[in-house]
Amino acid sequence: MSGLARPGRVLIVAGSDSGGGAGIQADIKTVMALGGFATTAVTALTAQDTRGVHGVFAAPPDFVRLQMRCVLDDIGADAFKTGMLADTGVIEAVTEVFAGFPDIPFVLDPVMVAKGGHALIAEGAVATLRALLMPLATLITPNVPEAEILAGMEITGQADQRRAADRLMAMGVRAVLLKGGHLHGRVLTDVLATGDGVEVFTGLRIDTRSTHGTGCTMASAIATGLAQGWALGPAVRRAHAYVRSAILHAPGLGTGHGPLDHGAGWRMEG
Repeated sequence: MSGLARPGRVLIVAGSDSGGGAGIQADIKTVMALGGFATTAVTALTAQDTRGVHGVFAAPPDFVRLQMRCVLDDIGADAFKTGMLADTGVIEAVTEVFAGFPDIPFVLDPVMVAKGGHALIAEGAVATLRALLMPLATLITPNVPEAEILAGMEITGQADQRRAADRLMAMGVRAVLLKGGHLHGRVLTDVLATGDGVEVFTGLRIDTRSTHGTGCTMASAIATGLAQGWALGPAVRRAHAYVRSAILHAPGLGTGHGPLDHGAGWRMEG
């Protein structure tokens, strides 16, 4: 790569989705589609399809840590992104590594429940995530159910989204993108709260069952922008446009919640 700008190296720490729609698979596709370079530390294997999660095989914390250190010692990273962190031991290992790189942007997607309802984090690990890892994040990207757990309140509309974001920032989080896809209504609202204020993103709901992996995809798209030197606001705006395009071009695979078309990124850039 002599003489060329780096594409933006994103170290993704997350679980694998055998169905290819979410998790590490969606993350890698997203980073590549937006011109970045993805490296990974796999936290768990899941037996998964569009209908749900049928089994989970967790990686030991020491092996997660080893994967991260191997990548960072050799290839390096311009941004971090986390997804499925199944237990306290893994969260502690990730925290230990990331604490040594305070200047690298970090997007935390607090994955807790799969689309089909399968829990992806141990109950006792949520407190560890909140106490140890969230304060290190540049941005966290919870959906409504995740934000309700983390902020300890019910969210029924945009006003609640703003209040929950304020609560999360009071816990030490630097910025929150609270996604509103789980709320009712034809218009969807995402709220981006930072130390500089609030930006609201609205769009019409797309009538589709192909929404598997939207959270992973959004967080990875933002992380790619940050890795490429984008400011947070523009990175979030590009990520929204990318996810919407990926949903609109979804291939309609499977009999449950189908995957997105992550290749939509190439069409967007072209």
